[in-house]
Amino acid sequence: MTIAQIITLIVAVILIGFILWWFFGKHQEAVGTASVDQGVQEANIVVKGGYSPSTVVLKQGVPAKVNFDMRDSTACLSHVVFEQLGVNKDLTKQKITTIDIPTDKKGTYNFACGMDMFHGKVVVK
Repeated sequence: MTIAQIITLIVAVILIGFILWWFFGKHQEAVGTASVDQGVQEANIVVKGGYSPSTVVLKQGVPAKVNFDMRDSTACLSHVVFEQLGVNKDLTKQKITTIDIPTDKKGTYNFACGMDMFHGKVVVK
């Protein structure tokens, strides 16, 4: 085996390891909570290369709004889709797009970008 083949093999193993970590590794997930003001809870999610925080926790029984602050011009992130709620909003029409979340019962509402590449969730506890 030549030096070039050994280097190629080492680089290939490192790349395979990185790909496995990227797709299957456990990654830290940012979790945000809502602030309550005048009987309404609001949570803010920044849309820039993904969703930050990607998980928001809301209190059950308190009316809730989730604000998506659009800071990314990527076509994929231009829409947010809550399939369970029947919501598909264009985030490019205004800087901050507000979505009302039902909090009458506990549960998790998953959301994704228009191409289903970036994901997040709203958890009602």
